[in-house]
Order: sequence, then structure tokens, then C-alpha cells
Amino acid sequence: MRFRHPDGSIVHLAYCTNVHPAETLDGVLAQLRDHCEPVRRRLGRDRLGIGLWLAKDAAHALVTDPSALRGLRTELDRRGLEVVTLNGFPYEGFGAEEVKYRVYKPDWADPERLEHTTALARVLAGLLPDDVTEGSISTLPLAWRTAYDDHRAETAHVALRTLAERLDALAELTGRDIRVGLEPEPGCIVETTADALAPLAAIGHDRIGICVDTCHLATSFEDPLPALDALTEARVPVVKSQLSAALHAENPHLPEVREALAAFDEPRFLHQTRTATAAGLRGTDDLGQALDGEALPDASPWRAHFHVPLHAAPAAPLTSTLDVLKGTLTRLVGGPHPLTRHLEVETYTWQALPAELRPRARSQLTEGIAAELTLARDLLTDLGLKELP
Repeated sequence: MRFRHPDGSIVHLAYCTNVHPAETLDGVLAQLRDHCEPVRRRLGRDRLGIGLWLAKDAAHALVTDPSALRGLRTELDRRGLEVVTLNGFPYEGFGAEEVKYRVYKPDWADPERLEHTTALARVLAGLLPDDVTEGSISTLPLAWRTAYDDHRAETAHVALRTLAERLDALAELTGRDIRVGLEPEPGCIVETTADALAPLAAIGHDRIGICVDTCHLATSFEDPLPALDALTEARVPVVKSQLSAALHAENPHLPEVREALAAFDEPRFLHQTRTATAAGLRGTDDLGQALDGEALPDASPWRAHFHVPLHAAPAAPLTSTLDVLKGTLTRLVGGPHPLTRHLEVETYTWQALPAELRPRARSQLTEGIAAELTLARDLLTDLGLKELP
């Protein structure tokens, strides 16, 4: 979906396909048929943006076989789909029964991460629509915080500088400007937008910036306005923003609130949980750890890294951080010029929701994704952007 900003530039809105992950190119092609095109039709659109997640094997197939890349581009066009952004965070196995900590491997100190992200950049350069020259890729925020020392930090920084050089060469060769954004996430070396400032300064390249995920921002209790102002002041580019909402519990000390939270404690993904105290931010790696005994203070609200559907906040006594998303979006694209032109709805947890909230049929998932995109579209038009055909 495309929107014209009042300054005349184009802002792209997509949804991320990691909600129905596939490991192979054949699986990606099936996604387009079974999910992406039906969402486009449900919205009544001639064209729909998707943020592709390409696992290691799918990316390798595309970067090593020009005919496969041309075939994917043809299939996108045939189904009324376009790609300007990729989700490069998960490497493989995102659809496994248990993902948890594995999603952070390989990290930026491992050579596989550099090679995979380079492959993604080359693929994206070949997938961009003919009238688009800018592409974006979100990536791991350096590494999970454990087993990361000064040596691994320097290795990661060297890898990202190498990536920047490769992106420069790719732009010269293809005329396509591909940028990569570190995506701050609770528990990682870069947990907040503030944590990104020093490493990005050390890398020192305008094709390496930040991806602002509004669920992660909210989970870490970051105020979006000063967070984004600090990025602007430091001249850190917001490569893209993922529009998502976290799980919020206002009164976690109450038994009924803990019971409601327990329904979201599931075995597939990590749901880092945080609370803001007078002594600073406190947290656990997973929601179950927070609910188990006194691991987390409960005098103040809790927020959990659980991407809840944008249009459907959990039932009371829980809610979502949709207001944080709205505030972030207002600062990102509501000013005289957009801070980013790539927006991506990223609710990948539909099948991890409590059983009574999960879509039971493919059509229900289609309707849910379409409803999220409709909400995002309405927020953009309320900010003065004009939806384009």
C-alpha cells in the first residue's frame, strides 16, 4: 500500500510474511498464493505491499539462481504484490514448535549473518518495483546479551562495516539504495533505541541505521518522542518501522491479571517482560519467569514482548500498547517530512495467541491481517497522508 505524504514523498505500508513462515522458495511462492493475494483481495486493493521473510535456504536459492529471482518477481507482479522491505532478523526455523533463544543465532559476530544479509540485499535489489529505488532490511540488534564480549563486539562492528561497503557497491552496480536497520529488542545488546547510538556511531555509515519496532519500544517503556528525537539529533536513519503492539498489564499484582497473563505464556517464542521501577527497568527473559514467584516486582505495570493484533486488544484486565504505536507513528510520518518511508505491520504471533483467540481457518487469518492493515491505513490518512491506488 502506498501513501503520498504532504511533502510529496511516497510512504510504503506492508505486512510481514513471518506470520506464515516458510523455509524454502517453494514455500514462499505458496505464501503468495495462499495468504498474501487473499489479503490483497480482502482489502479490495490492486496492489499490496508485503515485507518478505526469506529464510537462509530461500535466500540462497534466489541469490544463486537469477531465473529463480526473476520467477519470484514475476509471481509478485502477477498476484498484485510488491516488496520494498525484507525481515532479515530470523535466519531459519521461525516456524518451529520452539523458537525461543534460537532466533538470535547466528548473530553479527558470526560470519553467516553477514553472508545472509548480503544475500538478502542482493535479492531485494532485484525485487524492488521498477519505480522504487530504496529498499530496507531489518536485522538482529547485534546479538543476545549473553556470550558477547569485546572481541565479539569488534567482530560484529567489522561485519557491519563490511556490509556497508557491499551496500555501497550494490548501489553503484544496480542503482538501488538498500539500507539495513538494527532492530532493538529486549534482552539483546541493543535493547533500546538509546543502546543503538554508540554502535551505529562506531559503524558510521548512513546505509546502516535502525528499525523501530513499536512493540519492542513499548516493552522497554521507551517514550517514543524523545527516543526518536535522539535518533534524529544523532543523525541515525530510521530505515523502517515495524508497527506492532505489546501486551500490557496495569495491575500485575492482582490474581486475575496474572491468570490472564498466564494464557499468553506459550512455548514457541520468548516473551520478554519488563516493568519500570524507581531503580530503573527490571525484567525477565520470558513471561513464565515473571509469573513464577517474585522474579519481577509487581507494584507497577508489566509489559510483555507479545505482538498482539493491532485491531483487537486483549480482553480486560489486559490491554495493548496501541497508544505507543500511535504516538510513534505520529512522530515518524506526521511531521513536515517523514522520518522513514517504510512501515510494516508485524504481528507474527497469531498462532501463539490463547486458543480461543487463534484463527481457526485460513480465511480468519486473512481477515485479521486485513483488519490490521485497515487500522494502520486509517492512522496514516488521519495524519494527512493520501492513500494511492
